[in-house]
Amino acid sequence: MRHLTAHQPAELLVGASTGDDAAVWKLDDERALVSTADFITPVVDDARTWGRVAAANSVSDIYAMGGRPLFALNLVGWNADALPIELLGEVLAGGQDIAIEAGFAVAGGHTIDDPEPKYGMAVTGEVHPDRILTNAGLRAGQDIVLTKPLGVGVLTTAIKAGSATEEQADAAVASMTRLNDVAARVALAAGATGCTDVTGFGLLGHLGRMALESGVRATVEFDAVPFLPGSVDHAANGVMPGGSRRNLAWATEHLDAGDHDEVHQLLVADAQTSGGLVFGVDPSETAAVLAELATTGHTAAHIGRTSPEAAGLHLR
Repeated sequence: MRHLTAHQPAELLVGASTGDDAAVWKLDDERALVSTADFITPVVDDARTWGRVAAANSVSDIYAMGGRPLFALNLVGWNADALPIELLGEVLAGGQDIAIEAGFAVAGGHTIDDPEPKYGMAVTGEVHPDRILTNAGLRAGQDIVLTKPLGVGVLTTAIKAGSATEEQADAAVASMTRLNDVAARVALAAGATGCTDVTGFGLLGHLGRMALESGVRATVEFDAVPFLPGSVDHAANGVMPGGSRRNLAWATEHLDAGDHDEVHQLLVADAQTSGGLVFGVDPSETAAVLAELATTGHTAAHIGRTSPEAAGLHLR
């Protein structure tokens, strides 16, 4: 697909070439637009909850770039012959719940007939051109901070299989519906320049792309990575989404897994929906960052560090 992104006007500050979360278009020296689109299939049974998860997942890309969302358009695929329109109303109400919480407007959207239901948003936001967080912004010698636990992919797979407990399902939903607005604000205040959100490509995929684009080595301490309740046990029992296995297959070329077995590798490759942010900060800022995130209800952790060695990932 590289030939499709050959034209790069000067106003396009961030495009597709670095695999960033959203595109950024400069308006003037003080303002830039941030634009993204995302949609997902159902990950939970309750329609309104699915709408909330999908909307939180969509707007997360704006926060991952250091931006503020302004408005969104709904994106819907719906099987009107099999599913009542009233159920779609519940999905859209869930999206509106997130929009109200995040402070952006839902200004319309587009719906198509689709055998498999899908929902998400195209979100437009704003960011200062000098305060953009990007995939290529990590620097050697930084601490790596993760703002939400991993394990959403494992738990949503367990939910579909009927093997997740109510407590585990509730923890997954709470994580997926938590906005990344506070995490982005904390990252910016701490001087972060490199950031992404951890979604479908998992921590290995997203952090691995950051390491490659930034030209640094990212070392992740497995024992420091937080996981949602029950996700490690489910993974050990073979509960794992196919996307996580594809993530690991991609990362293998750039990954030094040390003595960690396949389960450990799959857990850090777990395909997340509406995951947290991962960013780099100067070590002098780490304690304050974690303390502020803790006071706002985040289960954040210092999971590793960057170094000037050959670009890639090291799981230790």
